[in-house]
Amino acid sequence: MASFEKSRGEPRRTERLPLSFDAITPAWLTELLRHQYPGTVISDMHLLSEIKGHTSKARYAIDRNQAALDAGLPDQICLKANLTGDPLSSNACVNEARFYGLFSGMLDLPAPRCFLADWDDDAEGQQGLVILEDLVPLGGEFGTSGQSLTHDAMASALTEMARLHGMTWALPDLDRQRWLLTGTTPETAGDDYWMLMRDYVARHNEKPEHLAVLPAWASADPQRLHKAYRQLCEREAGDHSPLCLVHGDAHIGNSYLRPDGARMWFDWQIVRKARPWRDVAYFMVGSLGIDQRRASERALIRHYCDEMSGHGVRLDFDTAWDDYRRWILWGLIAWHLNINPNEDTVASLDRFGTAAKDLDTGSFYGF
Repeated sequence: MASFEKSRGEPRRTERLPLSFDAITPAWLTELLRHQYPGTVISDMHLLSEIKGHTSKARYAIDRNQAALDAGLPDQICLKANLTGDPLSSNACVNEARFYGLFSGMLDLPAPRCFLADWDDDAEGQQGLVILEDLVPLGGEFGTSGQSLTHDAMASALTEMARLHGMTWALPDLDRQRWLLTGTTPETAGDDYWMLMRDYVARHNEKPEHLAVLPAWASADPQRLHKAYRQLCEREAGDHSPLCLVHGDAHIGNSYLRPDGARMWFDWQIVRKARPWRDVAYFMVGSLGIDQRRASERALIRHYCDEMSGHGVRLDFDTAWDDYRRWILWGLIAWHLNINPNEDTVASLDRFGTAAKDLDTGSFYGF
């Protein structure tokens, strides 16, 4: 697996990647694609829809020539970059572009097909851009936060998650990718959600609907979440068990159920090499109704451990159970600070708050 530390994803590109939608034209797309797909010409492109969030996602129908058809370029694509005018998510877009450019074509990952990944990452600025398959025409189902999976649907999703974690478990090539952060540790905390969203801490601490569903130890002093997070970082830094590739933001709203029943994940913006519980706890607690979680969680953790064993990874159940309980903290933080208008923030925060109470997550942090 190649190790790319260069500041530009496509070294033959002479112009910088665009920072606004105004530059997205057929001529620009033709030029962008020509190095990887020689002879390709995009004669026209039509915006189908735009999804606004921390970054910019736009679906396009494209008219392409025979060379593009022969190269396998589809007639609909999803283009993703930071075209918002706010640099907050620029580094995350670079991270995602590197993931697709360096991993998705080399490993059978549960992710959308990527046709092009490129990035600028230097003193002049940052931008990451990917061109992905448009999932809408496939006829599957996009997950939504607040959605509740059944036991069987969750077990199936954990099988896919175990495949991601198992195939990359202690993979030496992860260490060759120096851009790939190790999370969550004190050194990488500044690139993680709490620090990135620190400007929103005070205002979210004043929201009564948030404080009503946090566990008592957190609602009495919301800064305890920050203290607990620092403890989690320090503990992870001291844990020398094997690492694997983790999505890093594996909530159900970042997932897609294919028509064949396999679940994949998109928005790989905070992908990490880490221990797997950040993904497992975040997805399980956030994607199960409270009663279903209470009834199924122990069996589902056993199922995940069994699936990992199929990839040659032996996990002790009791240790896994405690890690699952401990990592509920990540969901508390992520949903307490979430500002994405497309997500059902309070419903998801309620699930994590209730799980933290049920499973005494605060005791791991002295609360």
